[in-house]
This record gives sequence, structure tokens and C-alpha cells, in this order.
Amino acid sequence: MSATPLPTAFAPIGSRFFAVTVAVMAVVVVLSNIGASKGVEIGPLVTDGGFFLFPLAYILGDVISEVYGWKASRRAVLATFVMAAFAAGTFWVMIQLPSASFYDGQAALERTLGPVWLVVVASLAGFLVGQLSNSLVMVTLKKRHGEKKLLLRLLGSTGLGEFLDTLIFCSIAASVIGVDSWGAFVNYVVVGFVWKTLVEVVLSPLTVLVIGWVKRREPGYVKAVAAERG
Repeated sequence: MSATPLPTAFAPIGSRFFAVTVAVMAVVVVLSNIGASKGVEIGPLVTDGGFFLFPLAYILGDVISEVYGWKASRRAVLATFVMAAFAAGTFWVMIQLPSASFYDGQAALERTLGPVWLVVVASLAGFLVGQLSNSLVMVTLKKRHGEKKLLLRLLGSTGLGEFLDTLIFCSIAASVIGVDSWGAFVNYVVVGFVWKTLVEVVLSPLTVLVIGWVKRREPGYVKAVAAERG
């Protein structure tokens, strides 16, 4: 006798919760890209100026994957990709515009925002691979376990997604922030991966609470669960 499949529900994307979550994720990624153009040293640790912000993008991605599913996650990642690319293009136009005679900040503007397009390439490559891997693991585990074991899904998806993201991002962005040796590069990758993963692990109880809050208030999700349970 085969076991009864566990209910696996996902909400449709036509709600304010989905739109707001995607918008916040896009803002987080854009700001992280700007911050990542600055190399940062904290004692022996090598990182970049966006290190404290980027993990939030993965937490928001977990919310989308858990509540709305794989297709919605892909759409969210694509939307974030487009917004980050648009921001980089906007910065390039700003730099190329002729400066007014009274404006003396062109060199600082170029130094600050000029490398952002390279950071965006690194970020988007890592974000696409890492976030989609993260989402795929989340959704696959949910289909296996139903609504149970949410914390397991969060922790199980974090390691793979963050590692791929960090490795790809650091490989492209290292030269942008001034990393010029193998030792510093390994430091950069390890610190980035450990930090991002640690943030997600520490905040996972909060992520569980946020996901539960959205599930209870998302009409489409409530209907989907009711339909799955008959």
C-alpha cells in the first residue's frame, strides 16, 4: 500500500505580498551591488561593502520559493536581474553625461559607480545560479515533505545556493575591489560564504515566522492548502 502524498500548496502570484517581496529583493540586490564595489577589511577578514545586506535577498527568495513555488521564484529572480542591470545602465549614463562647470564630483562618481557594472555582472551571474539552485532545493524538498520540515528546507537549500553564488561572484568581482593574490581570494570566498550562510542560519527562525505570517494572510495560499487537503 502506497503512502498518501503530503499536501504541497503554492499560492498564485497575483497578490500584494508577492509584488512587495520581489520589489524589496530587487532593491536589496541593487544596493548590495553598489556596496560591493568597495573592498573592506575587518581585521584579517577580506570582504566588500555589501556583505551585510546581500543575505537578505536569499531570505526573501526563500519566502517566495516556499509560498509561491518554482515558477514564481524564477520570475522574481528574472525581475531582480532586470532591475539590477537597469541600475547599472543608469549609472553608466550618469557618468557619461557632461558635467556642469560647477560640478567637482566627476572623479568620485566614476570611482564609486564606475566599477558597478562589473560588480553587477558578477552579482547577476552568482545570483542567477545561486538563487535558482536555492529555490529548486526548497521546492523539491517541499514536494517530498509537504508542509512539514520547513526549517530543514531552509537550511538544506542555503548551503548549495550560497556556495555557488559566492564562488561565482568572488571569481568575477575580486579584481574590481582590489583582491590581487590567491590568499586574499580564498579569504574573500570563505568569508563571504561563511558570513552569508551564518546570517541565514541565525535568521532562519525569523524566516520561518515570516513565511508562516505570509501563509496565513495570503488568500491564494489558504485556498491552495484547502484544495490539497480536499
